[in-house]
Amino acid sequence: MTTMLSLLASLVVIGGAWWAWTVVRWVWLRPRAIEKCLRQQGLNGPPYKLLHGDMKQMSAMARHTAMNAKPIGFSDDFLPVILPFYHHIIHTYGKQSFAWIGPVARINIMDPQLIREVLVNNKVYKKPTPNPLVRFLVSGISSYEDQKWAKHRKILAPAFTQDRLKHMFSAMYTSCNDILVTQWTKLVSENGFCELDVQPYIDDFTSDVISRNAFGSSYEQGRRIYQLQKEQAMLTCQVLQSVYFPGRRFLPTKKNKRMKEIDTELKSILSKVMEKKERVMLSRESGDHEDLLSLLLKSTMTTNGDPGMSVDEAIEDCKSLYFAGQESSSNLLVWTMILLSQHQRWQTKAREDVHQVFGQNKPNYEGLSRLKVVTMILYEVLRLYSPGTIMTRTTYNETKLGELTVPAGVQFLLPIIFVHHDPEIWGKDAKEFNPERFSEGIAKATKNKLAFFPFSWGPRICIGNNFALMEAKLAISTILRNFSFELSPSYTHSPSYVVTLQPRYGAHLILHKI
Repeated sequence: MTTMLSLLASLVVIGGAWWAWTVVRWVWLRPRAIEKCLRQQGLNGPPYKLLHGDMKQMSAMARHTAMNAKPIGFSDDFLPVILPFYHHIIHTYGKQSFAWIGPVARINIMDPQLIREVLVNNKVYKKPTPNPLVRFLVSGISSYEDQKWAKHRKILAPAFTQDRLKHMFSAMYTSCNDILVTQWTKLVSENGFCELDVQPYIDDFTSDVISRNAFGSSYEQGRRIYQLQKEQAMLTCQVLQSVYFPGRRFLPTKKNKRMKEIDTELKSILSKVMEKKERVMLSRESGDHEDLLSLLLKSTMTTNGDPGMSVDEAIEDCKSLYFAGQESSSNLLVWTMILLSQHQRWQTKAREDVHQVFGQNKPNYEGLSRLKVVTMILYEVLRLYSPGTIMTRTTYNETKLGELTVPAGVQFLLPIIFVHHDPEIWGKDAKEFNPERFSEGIAKATKNKLAFFPFSWGPRICIGNNFALMEAKLAISTILRNFSFELSPSYTHSPSYVVTLQPRYGAHLILHKI
């Protein structure tokens, strides 16, 4: 008995020592070794601080900026407002610098050549394993890697072909006409103009579009999904401002409870939508089973030896694609209306472009590709106000990136919006709205560099990028045919970052019926 107790005591001591060594290596020895490696190769950054790294400073700067947010001019640099910490790092330590996300080093990559290398080689540079709490918002295909990602991409791709987009056009036009044109016409009917915040209407429109075209769900369901994911996004931003430690998601905090409640309700809504769609498919009430939800359901019912995806995976894909499809499209349209209100000359040119292509006829799918000025404007809005402002990648093995030898486990920050605003790439007017820079296409505007990637790039380019651009072209064309618009005196220009880039105080415009 004594021998057994001694053996157990020895195992406990050995286990405790191993655990202590693992923790010390994780929070101190490895970060210090990586810091030395990066500095020896000429990279600069703040010194590593035990466990938290730069997270306390990042959180403090974000809170300070939010509490002291002030209106700015359209040509002012808003990057210090939306991403104060990364702005500080880049301007203090240089474009190729590093910071600390807890005990993990994160290297800033702003060289277009290196950006191309990272985004092309998706088998080497992968998305970091997300904080378990972040998975409530960022899940499904957007978080998968390797064979699992390839499998889901293959299943979903047919929903976004040119033929499918063309098929979606009619429902998309109906949403635009019902939610935007009809409602706004009623509001301006009495005086010929009205002042309103257009953002909630555009949110409803993009929510209805993704609901109808991808999931076949009702307007009410789409609106509720949007509200829940909007709240989840705000909670996720708060989570990302602190270090995650193992087991934290199980703590019964108010934030954790609410994130789980939102996730449970979202899954319940989407499960009911899927059950209804499955009944329609099985009863053969509709011969068109090629929308996004149908493809997901077909995969879960596959019986030819290929296991397809599970129902839970299908629900996670629904959550991911719904959020991306709604939020990004909404922000693109809102910023486009704001900038065309500020730049009336470009609003006039865009309206002339629409009339030249469509005349007195309503917009059609084929004509969208001929909208040269509208396309230039949308590209410039995506450059200045990219819905996604940053992206991260990591490598799990030591790798060579350009002249750098990067240890395993280091992350890479690709600060999309900083690259989009870089005067060395775009010229002295990089902060200004100038769609003319895209008059000869993206390649000419970027001098054939990978300096414009609002939808990512390479194998993992956003699967819905053509869907989003079609939606934006249709909506702007329809709005321009029916209304002229200008900034309201109550509009306050203050970009804000909550997972995506959006106007902090809404988009208050004055609409005039044409």
